[in-house]
Amino acid sequence: MKTLVVYSSMYGNTKKIAATIAQVFPGAKVMEDKDFDSSVLDSIDLLISGSPTHGGRPKPSWNEFLQKIPAEGLKGKKFAVFDTRFWEPDLNFALRLLVKTIGYAAPRMSASLKSLGGEEAVEPMGFIVTGKSGPIKEGELSKAEIWAKSIS
Repeated sequence: MKTLVVYSSMYGNTKKIAATIAQVFPGAKVMEDKDFDSSVLDSIDLLISGSPTHGGRPKPSWNEFLQKIPAEGLKGKKFAVFDTRFWEPDLNFALRLLVKTIGYAAPRMSASLKSLGGEEAVEPMGFIVTGKSGPIKEGELSKAEIWAKSIS
């Protein structure tokens, strides 16, 4: 399966998750969202994309990546999305309530890619970082590899 992994990252955590996922797909191309050119879509079967969660949404640069994909540009292609996020039990009550209200980036990313004709290959996934700048919570890279192997 010809795979492209596009990520948005601020502190390198989402980039590490993207690299781990890409290792599951021999020959996968990995790029930052700012470097994306929609012409590459003609040569792939699967698009995997990730972003940090900011206010329940993906990082603004992910939306700029999304705008580069033409209408129906993912027709006939599968996709999978992931985000990086905080571990809810570590948050105070007010922040947990806020997270429950605004949610996470990955479900919104999935809806956006579906609207461009893509077929979701696996449920969106969230990977935990232990603070705003990380690091990635122990075990999350293994979880990313297992999630990637479930994509079909």
